Amino acid sequence: MGVKKYATVEEAVLCVRRRRRHRVRILNEIEDELSNIHSRLDSESKDVGVWQGKSGYKQRFSTQETWKQLRVNKPSCAWAKGIWISQATPKYAFIAWLASLDRLSTLDRVAKWSRGLDETCVLSKGVMGSSYTNRWEEIMVVVGDTSREKKSLFLIRYSLQAVLYEVWRVRNKVRHGDKLLPLLVIKRMLDKEIRNKISVMRKKGLKGMEDLMQL
Repeated sequence: MGVKKYATVEEAVLCVRRRRRHRVRILNEIEDELSNIHSRLDSESKDVGVWQGKSGYKQRFSTQETWKQLRVNKPSCAWAKGIWISQATPKYAFIAWLASLDRLSTLDRVAKWSRGLDETCVLSKGVMGSSYTNRWEEIMVVVGDTSREKKSLFLIRYSLQAVLYEVWRVRNKVRHGDKLLPLLVIKRMLDKEIRNKISVMRKKGLKGMEDLMQL
């Protein structure tokens, strides 16, 4: 073709060469495209940078449209707003997020690469007994119900996250040899954590959250 192997499009278009006819169809198509580009060149005008958007190329840069071009669109997550809430404690929300995705390192997962491991949950042997469950479908419906009153919904969401975090923390301690805390102690710890959060929010003077402690 008379074009260097590692030439850019600009170099291929502007280089002085004689057009050739090729036996391979794709090479002829490349020749046609180079000729079309060369015919549209305006040597008297300056080059202008343009940005690709949803409706074509524009000279104005848009962060939103550029981001949409780079990311892969996927369906929105129905329960995400019930996890990533305003005023959430990051470590609580993170554990709740992992639990919702079923990505916590539970014993059934560990057993896949550690044969002979007892898959019975250490909590189901103790404080939680037969009430232990790993089904989240109905819980996610509750925390995602935006028709509830704002303060009530926040308490439900935050309490769920606090419980998930505390249960996971206690479970890990037992797995590593610590003694299982009595259920009453765990309840008191959770109650204190939630009350402390409410007190912090009240001191911040958050609008609409003044009477959380009375609920």
